[in-house]
Amino acid sequence: MVHLVYCDNAGKKGEKVLDKILKGEKTMIVRGAAGRKIPHSRVNVGETLYFMEKGTALIHVMATVKNVFNYVKLSDEEITKVLQENQPKLNLTEKQQQRWHKKCLCLVEFENVQEIEALAFDHQGNMDDWLIIDKIEDVVVGTSIPYNYEKSRF
Repeated sequence: MVHLVYCDNAGKKGEKVLDKILKGEKTMIVRGAAGRKIPHSRVNVGETLYFMEKGTALIHVMATVKNVFNYVKLSDEEITKVLQENQPKLNLTEKQQQRWHKKCLCLVEFENVQEIEALAFDHQGNMDDWLIIDKIEDVVVGTSIPYNYEKSRF
């Protein structure tokens, strides 16, 4: 599987996720919710992550999954501890720490970050901010297939 990850790159200087990834200042991303939600338990070491900025239609960064940590039913103290222990890799702003203060967390560490020739993203309807697909061409203009969420179910 490959993963397409939308990154917030707007707003204040410190919140530019993709910029931090490209500079090597961020080597881990987090997704969280009140209950298990994609990509929780669906990302594996060695898989490929593709990154794009929210609000754009260009996929232009890729990396390889190095480690994955999935947590469920965390207490407030445990959430804070997990985020703080991983802060050197996550490089979250205060606002982002508050956003990801969730009972179920998926932390994905990555390596081998590289810029790639930009691929035009074929956005379809109601897509989430993390897509699990067979190959990146499935969501690229000209080669895309209808996205059906089949791989995004638990």
